[in-house]
Amino acid sequence: MDYIALKQKHKSLFESLSEPNNIRIHRALKWLERSEQETEDDDAKFIFLWIAFNAAYAEELGSRRSERESLGLFFQKMIEVDSKQQLHPLLFQAFSGEIRTLIENKFVFEPFWKALREHDSSEEWKRKFEASKKAAIGKLMQNHTAEVLSIVFDRLYVLRNQLIHGGATWNSYVNRQQVQDGRRIMEKIVPVMIDIMMESGDTEFGQLTFPVIK
Repeated sequence: MDYIALKQKHKSLFESLSEPNNIRIHRALKWLERSEQETEDDDAKFIFLWIAFNAAYAEELGSRRSERESLGLFFQKMIEVDSKQQLHPLLFQAFSGEIRTLIENKFVFEPFWKALREHDSSEEWKRKFEASKKAAIGKLMQNHTAEVLSIVFDRLYVLRNQLIHGGATWNSYVNRQQVQDGRRIMEKIVPVMIDIMMESGDTEFGQLTFPVIK
């Protein structure tokens, strides 16, 4: 499922979707298109895919919810409108590969970095790390797709922050594994989420952060 196929589908469904949803989908598709032009730069591809994802779910500025809460609500809505049940099989198939590798990578686990910054030698982060890995496997087997997505995107959000906020060097060998895994996961999940949004009919995803001003 690529930009061209999704764009054609969007054209056929345009009249049946609300203006905010059409804007979200159009923006997400254009950033997806840009990501597909990156064939050798994993850092750039991941960033463009994240922007595509952000265009799909971003809420109106001023929301009192945290980023994690907003993501959780978005994932729950995705599950509710996923009439073709695309997400769970996708996660199940990817779990033995890049998702498992990402979840088992401490360098995209925020409590690891928090303990490092605070010189916390208690190793409490290790207990949380093991519990998180165990929870991800359990939630997947119990078909709790939204919870699995939340765990995966907790890791991806750390990676996003490392790249966007200059906490990682471009094309650095020390973070290649998580960048490559993150890119592979995003290029599988983002197109599916855009497709689900197009299939969702009149489901609303909140007010646009930046509406179109004509």
